[in-house]
Amino acid sequence: MFGVGRMPLSRHLAALAFATLLVPVVAFADNDDNAAYSSAPTAIPLCGGDAMSASDGCKDGSYTKFAADLEQALQAALAKAPANVRPLLKRDQAFIAEILANAIQAGLPRSKDKADRDAFVDMLRRRVTTLGEIAQGFGRPGISGKWEDAFGRITVTAAENGTYRVAIDTDSGYNPGNGDRWRCRATAMVKPDANGRFTGELVAEIKKPDAGDTTTLSKPLPLKLRRQGETLRVISAVSYGSDEYETGQGCKDEDQITASYFASGKADASSDKSDTSFVAPTMDCLRPITETDEEICADPDLAMQDVRLNRAWKALLPRLDDATRRALTEDQRQWLRQQTGLYPNAIHPGGDKMTYDLHHIGYARFKLTKLQRERIALLEGFDLNRKGLVGLWIGHNAIVDVTLAEDGGGIRAKGRKWEWDDYKAGCEYDMDGRIEGGIFRSGQGGTNPDTLERDHAMLIVNRLDDAFARKRHGDKDDDEMKCRRSIHASSTVRLFPARYSPDIDKTGNWH
Repeated sequence: MFGVGRMPLSRHLAALAFATLLVPVVAFADNDDNAAYSSAPTAIPLCGGDAMSASDGCKDGSYTKFAADLEQALQAALAKAPANVRPLLKRDQAFIAEILANAIQAGLPRSKDKADRDAFVDMLRRRVTTLGEIAQGFGRPGISGKWEDAFGRITVTAAENGTYRVAIDTDSGYNPGNGDRWRCRATAMVKPDANGRFTGELVAEIKKPDAGDTTTLSKPLPLKLRRQGETLRVISAVSYGSDEYETGQGCKDEDQITASYFASGKADASSDKSDTSFVAPTMDCLRPITETDEEICADPDLAMQDVRLNRAWKALLPRLDDATRRALTEDQRQWLRQQTGLYPNAIHPGGDKMTYDLHHIGYARFKLTKLQRERIALLEGFDLNRKGLVGLWIGHNAIVDVTLAEDGGGIRAKGRKWEWDDYKAGCEYDMDGRIEGGIFRSGQGGTNPDTLERDHAMLIVNRLDDAFARKRHGDKDDDEMKCRRSIHASSTVRLFPARYSPDIDKTGNWH
């Protein structure tokens, strides 16, 4: 079966710039699924295996030539690219390889329909041409001009009063003959802000059903652009099936507007002089280890948040007692494992089975930035002076909000524990009870009631459930089961005191 080769990575460690007096907190690439796209071989073998051997293009050698042309064009572009752009360009080529693999699996090259076969050839031809134009674009100043990536192109032109018009044309044809074709044709207007970004919104229009005139969208999709060195980073909000934003009839899916685009073709005389600096995160962007590393290097906002998170970590640790420091260090290790796997899991979300092979670029970026912001909120808002149980508590895999009951005589705790790689799994916390002897016990009864207790600066939820979970083995124990889907899952967690923040969802439901 056609696929993109991934370099085996048994276990890579990348030390982050945390407090040197401690065992360093590290980022992991524990398996090939998390390994950086740029670590894989770049050649795309179009012929080989039963899926392609019978195709006319492999029989006559035309697909073999396209494969050679793709590799040659990529290497020519890489030779001209700055070192910190090469991993992103390799990643972009890997995205193309995955799109082609999907089209091959769908049978386009072997289709009896000539239009399908022509569509596949057109995908190959357009990519060779695009790589040739990218090779000419390095060194372009500002944001004006044509920019391209694996999923399409945007064209930025100067407009009136310092604004810029952004023409969006993304079209990733995983299978052009059916619904697996994500297309978005729209226009946005943006202008520079005080932070070096260009911000605005779509100005696409929709037809009124009863007239030939048009009306501006009531809540158009926000858009922002910023140079990240030799790439243009474009970010759009993603509504995830809701009606929060409208995109108009020409934009079937806005998810792939969010991306890193490469300058295509030589600059013209109208190029602007906006900031072209590269915002560096804490990891090595010349040699990213994981897909998540690549995305943080690609996005200046994510890179700045990565630096901020590291700064908050170094500032907090010396203020903690030994027990809390050890526990938080381990929690941070687990959080980093979660961050490492989040982007590859979200870019092909298993929950969306109808489009599992499609690239949910905007969704993956949303999940990653949300994870960063939540962790920053904990580290910067760590409530060392908290007494008792009341307040917000959070860790890498759970959150609990503890409040006083309305009658003032008891405690109410709500929240959840999650499995970051299994959106259906987890435990729900919904407790009511009173504090007895310094320990909260729910009024639910049974031999394994919900409990909350302090341990130094931390909160331990359901301390006894670890032991109960190991002993549960059948239906008769269902009354002691506290988590969905698995009778052996434990609801025990150790959490840390966080101040309330708009960056922390008290329900934990976004995880």
